[in-house]
Formats: sequence, C-alpha cells, structure tokens
Amino acid sequence: MDFLKSGIKTVLGASEPGQQPSPAETVEKLVDHAASATLLEDRRDACRALRALSRKYRVEVGAQGMPAMVQVLQNDRQDCEIISYVLETLCNIVATQEFDEEADNPMVSLNVGEQFTEMFLKNPENVTLIMGYLEEYDFRVRRAAIQLLTTLIQNKTRDLQEHILVSPMGVSKLMDLLSDSREVIRNDALLLLIQLTKGNSNIQKIVAFENAFDKIFDIIRDEGCSDGGIVVEDCLILLLNLLKNNSSNQQFFKEGSYIQRLAPMFDLSSTENDETGWAPQKMSNMHCMLQVVRSLVTPSNQQQVVSSCQYTMRKSGLLEALCRILMGGGVPADVLMETINTVAEVVRGNAENQEQLRKVMAPSTPPRPVIVVLLMTMINEKQLLALRCSVLYSFQCYLFRNSSGQQAVVQTLLPSSATDVSTLSTGQLLCTGLFSSDSLANWFSAVALMHTLVENTHQKQELLRVLLATPGGHKPITLLEQCTNLLQQESYKLQSKVGLLMLLSMWIAHCPSAVKTLLQTQGTMAYLTAQISGNEHDENEHLVQGLCAFLMGLCIQFNDNNLPSQKRDDICQLIIKRIGQEHFCNKLNEVSRHEAYSRACKQPQIRAKSAGELLLDYEYCKLFKGLEALVVKLVTGFDVNGIELTELTLSSEASALVAQYKGIIRGLDTQINSLQETVKKLEECDSEREEKLVEVQSLNRQLVDQNTLLKAQLAAAKKDDAESSPTLTSSNGVNKTNESAPNEAHLYYAQNVGLQQEIEVLRQRLHEAVESAIISKENYQKLQKDQEDLLELLTDQENKIQRYTAQMRAAGLPVEEDEISDDDVDESQVKNNSTTPSHTDSPSHMQNI
Repeated sequence: MDFLKSGIKTVLGASEPGQQPSPAETVEKLVDHAASATLLEDRRDACRALRALSRKYRVEVGAQGMPAMVQVLQNDRQDCEIISYVLETLCNIVATQEFDEEADNPMVSLNVGEQFTEMFLKNPENVTLIMGYLEEYDFRVRRAAIQLLTTLIQNKTRDLQEHILVSPMGVSKLMDLLSDSREVIRNDALLLLIQLTKGNSNIQKIVAFENAFDKIFDIIRDEGCSDGGIVVEDCLILLLNLLKNNSSNQQFFKEGSYIQRLAPMFDLSSTENDETGWAPQKMSNMHCMLQVVRSLVTPSNQQQVVSSCQYTMRKSGLLEALCRILMGGGVPADVLMETINTVAEVVRGNAENQEQLRKVMAPSTPPRPVIVVLLMTMINEKQLLALRCSVLYSFQCYLFRNSSGQQAVVQTLLPSSATDVSTLSTGQLLCTGLFSSDSLANWFSAVALMHTLVENTHQKQELLRVLLATPGGHKPITLLEQCTNLLQQESYKLQSKVGLLMLLSMWIAHCPSAVKTLLQTQGTMAYLTAQISGNEHDENEHLVQGLCAFLMGLCIQFNDNNLPSQKRDDICQLIIKRIGQEHFCNKLNEVSRHEAYSRACKQPQIRAKSAGELLLDYEYCKLFKGLEALVVKLVTGFDVNGIELTELTLSSEASALVAQYKGIIRGLDTQINSLQETVKKLEECDSEREEKLVEVQSLNRQLVDQNTLLKAQLAAAKKDDAESSPTLTSSNGVNKTNESAPNEAHLYYAQNVGLQQEIEVLRQRLHEAVESAIISKENYQKLQKDQEDLLELLTDQENKIQRYTAQMRAAGLPVEEDEISDDDVDESQVKNNSTTPSHTDSPSHMQNI
C-alpha cells in the first residue's frame, strides 16, 4: 500500500494537508493522466495505479476508465508493460467473482462484471483489438489477453462468439496458442477454447478443421493419457465440445482415424496391478474419455454416423478394451457405470457388436456370460440404483433390433432349452426378479422382459408357451397368467404394477393370441374395470389407471373376436355401461400428462435420481404414442346399443353391402386398368404393322411393274429366238446361247412370288391383331357399363342411408355427424377379416424358477 500511495502521489502530485481525495476523485485524475499525459512513463504509472485500484474500486475504475484504457491499447502497442497493465485492469473490471478487497464496497452489485462486459462489447472493434494482442509473444501481454477473452466469453458467450467469428483469422489465432511452448499459455488457451466452442457448431467446425484433433491428442499423449493431470481432462472436455451434437465433426473424426488413436487410451493393464487404486484425477479423465466415445454413438446422432463409428470401434479394438474394463477388478463404481453405458451404446442396433458382447465371459467360477453377470447385478437390491439402471440400459441396447438375442432370452424360459438346471440363464434371472419381493427388481425385470418382445410378434407367441410350476403339484400356469395374478394382488406395490402393465401391453400389442390368453385369465377384465372406474387423487394412481385403460383398449384393438363373450363390441359395451367413454378417455390421457411420460420420451437411457422416478420406459412410450389415438377412436366409435359407429352410422347389413359394392368396383377398376394397358399395346403393334404394310404394298407395286416389263422382254426374246436363233462364239471357240434376259426375268418373278406370300402372311396377322383389339375394346366398354350400373346401385344405397339417417334423427337416436372416409371403412373391414387365431404349442412342464 505504501508503494501504491507513493505511485498515486507521483502521478497526482501532493494534496493539501488534511484533505484526502475520495476514490472516485482519485480514479478520475488517474484516468485523465492515462489518457492525456505526454510522457509514456506518466501514462504507464497511471495505468499501474488503476490496476491496483481496480480490485477494490472496480465500479469507479470501470465507469470512468474504460474509454481511456481502450485508447491506450490503440496507441501504446509498442510498450508491453503498459499494455499488460491495461489488460489486467480490464480483467479485474469484468471478472465474474467478487474480490475480497471490495467486500465493504456498497456500490458493487452481483452482476457488475457482466454489465461492464456488455459495455465493452458494444464496440466489436474492441474484441478485434484484444485478439491482435494474442500475437504478441510477451508472456504478460499474451496471457492477460487470453484471460480477458475467457472472462468476456463467460459473461457473454454468444456475443463474443459472433465477434470472434467475424474477426480476421480469429479462430486461427486462438488455435496457434495450443502450440505455445509455455505450458501456462497453452493451458489458458485450452480453457478459452472450451468456453468458445460451447453450443456453437460453426466455431466447432472451424476449430476442428484447424487441426484441433491432432493438437489435442498430442497434448494428451505428452501429459500421460488417462494417468495425466487436469490438462488431460481439459483436452477431453474440449474434444467433447467439438464432437457432441456435431455430425460434421463426428464424421471428420471417424474418417481421420482418430478413433484408432482413442482406443489405446483405454488400456488399463498398468492399473490392474496397482494396489493403490485409482486417483481422483484418473477417474475424472476416464469418465471424460468414455463421454467422448458416447458422443460418437449416442442414439440421438445420425444413424449413418453411428453405424460407421460402431464398426470402427469394433475393428480398432476399442469395444474389446471397454469389455475388459467392464469385467476388470478394482474399477470405481462411477467409472464402471459409465463404462456399462458406453458399451451399451457401442453395441446398440449393431448385430456384430451385439454378438461380440454376447461372447464375453466374466472371470468367475464357473465362467458366466457377461449378460448373465450384469442381470444378476440388476436384480440385486443391495446394488446402487444408478448401477442397476445402467445394467438395464445395456440389456435394452443388447436386444435393440436383435431378433436372435431376443429369441435366445425367450428360449431359456422354454422347457426344451433347459439342459442344466443348475446353470443360471437370462430368462431364469428375469423371472426371479419378476417374482421377487423387491419392487425395484420387479420393475427392472418386467421392463427387461418387455424388451425381448419389442417389434417381435413371434417371440410374443413363443412366450405364451412358458409354463410355471405351482406349489402342491397343481396344474402349471402360464407366465402371462402369473403376471395377471400378481397384478391383481392388493399387496403388490405401485412400481411393480406399472412394470407389469407395461409388459402386458407390449405383449398383447399386435398379437391376437396373447389378447385371447389375457382375456381368458380369470378376473382380468373385472380388475381393469375396477381400476379405471376408481377416483383416486394420487398422481401415480392416475398413471396406473391410465395404463389399465390402455391395456383394455389394446384388448379391443387386437381382438380377433374368437371368444364368445369377449369380442370387441362386448368390451366396448362394458366400457360404455360400467366406465363411460369420456371417463375412459380421460384416464387414458393421464398417461401422456404424467411427468414420468415426458421424462421417458426424451431418450432411451434410463435416468433417475431416486427409485420413485422409475415408472415408464422409452419403448413403452413409443408404443403408447403410436396406438393411443387408435384406441380412443375405437372406443368412442360405439354407441349405447353396441353398434360400431366407426364402420357406418347404419346397420351392419348396409355397411357390408356398401363395402361389397366398393370391393367389386375396385376389382373392376383393376381389370379396366389392365385392359387399357393391353389395348394400348395392341394399338402400338397395329400402328407398326400398318406402317410395314404400306411399305410392303409400295414394294409390291414396284415388283408388279418390273414383272410386267420382264414379261414383255421375255415375249420379245422368244420371238427373236424363233426367227433367227443366233449364236455367239466365245474366244476359245465354244458356242454359247444368249439366254441372260430370260434368266433375269425368271429370277425377278420368283422374288415377286415370295414377296406376295410374305404380304399375305402379314395381312393375316394384321387381321388377327385388329380383331383382338376390337374384342378388347368391346370388353372394356362392357366393363365400363358394369361399373356405371354399380355406381348407380351405390348411389341408390347412399340415398337410402340418408333416409335412414333422417329417420334415426327423427326417432331421437344418436347419429354420427361426419361420415367416416372410405379408407377407414376399408381398413376396418380388413382388420375384421384378416386376424386369425394363432396356433399355440402344447405347454410343457418346467422347473419353478
């Protein structure tokens, strides 16, 4: 402070005794000297004093001194010392944190740094001015410029990003800082780039194409990879910023063979023998490395990019290295969870990667597949919630678009596949969790089993064959029956019910045989009716009621009408009389209004801070979203008398008649289109033959003329022969008769006969083609006449429908105002006629799990 006071006195001069200037007055005089002093030394002293005062009186320094400091930056570039003072002063003014020196200053507000940042950025030239000092090699100047830009971008990220984008070679200047031999400068530049690349895809692309990936990997290698310090973590965070949600950079990263450079970083062979365990920084580095891998294969990325990255990760050995970490010992819990999530997304939807994961064996006694070990962790109530969620996510990704994997799980539940009862299988573990007393295990197992049925109708039918032994040697029951029995137990917890309802809904969707089995289970419809009719006020109870309503709606939608008292109209009649259509639809809407639905729809990965948040699953929400409207339309399409209004407002006889007419008309349209194509081809052929006939007739006329001429020549030649019979003597003395004209005439005559025969053949073919075309046209006209007759019949039927509608209105019966479209009629007709009962294999006994 003595030095500061002496410096201020030097600049301001001695004050009168007994008078102490206020901080504002002192700052005002210092700013005046910094702006107008003639000598560089005086301006430098003033800037040094302002820097000292800027931590305690930054409001005063910033409000009065910012224009003067900008002026110094513009005019005194040659003096590195004064420039460093000004840059450091500006850093203090715009700082986000509160300094200890200004704790007693009442003028300092919480966002004073942000306010000064806004003032500074009003002139874009100020940013360009600071960017210019990044090229200054002086340590104090370059580092102060980096720190000032970092603080500015923390306060006003988007504004500064835009200014740097328009600044000449702005990003290039920042990237050059990563090559600075001084580690402090390089590390500060990393922090600046981390802030700069947040949420701006344009800057991310420019940074990536400025050779950022190579520079980042070089720094990571020099710092010791995963065993390195905080600098490695900063590099990985920057790498994550460049790759996350940026398909262009992801493709560039993959094509540049950077995944191959990423794979060796997961080699933890040196750590496995380290008894000291994992250092906190190593755990942070590993977590960031896994995040980088996930940024390339997350389900939200473009599928093409994900598939190519998954392929490269398998070929480069990255997936194998991740599986070694998965099965390795001494891995911290949070690293293990993130590794499981990473492996899940590396194999999701990729058949080769899923198969490689299936073959991984855990180093246990006896050795078990990694899938089995993970499921054992999932149903263990003593394990961490986050770890159990990660295991479920990995199992879902393993089954995603993996029909063979789904089949393998279901087969372990069927009796024929049980070769060794002492060996745990995936199906047995899922049933163990499904019937456990732990509600979380119930939920996890129900959701996992549900994913074996996603988009796989065959496995839904196969799962119907699963039988469970009952105590006391009674008749075995099916797995579906056991699920419905558990659902009806009053002691069953809400979370368990939600899991079972999701499983049953996925099971019966698009599977009429499963619907039939569910409807045949005793008490099912009574339970669903009672649940939907309830008036509970708890939000989660509303969710259960909505799930029950959806399950009942699926029993209508995919019902094949083979059960006498459980047909589609029977269930709709039950809803109308016992529940009410409006009440049913309101309960159904409770599902999409629930917070758990919004949370589950966002992403396939399961995220929950507490066990109570585990309610709905991503795949179930997709199913609900796709079928909710159909269920509502179907249920509201029945009136109080059980008449299906979605078909037609009138009787089923009229509906069938109209549908029959429309089917006939469609068939006739198809035939007409086919005949029109045939006629078109025949007309083209007819035209070609007519052209050829004209050519042949022209040639025939020419030949007739030539034939006439030749006949005249032949007659003249015969007359001459009869008169003189002249002979010619050859050069060798041999006599030869002059017969060349008759021979030529005979030759032309033979050609003419051949052509006439060909003309007759062509005429015959043309006659046949014309007759065929005439017959086709007659058929076409007849079909058109039939269609017109049918349309008249349809018009008469529609007039009758209108009269019936008027009569129904007059009788006070409810009438649908808007007639349903033809497509809906056809779709409903197809649905009623296309579903057939599925054959179910005869059940066999299996060991009670």
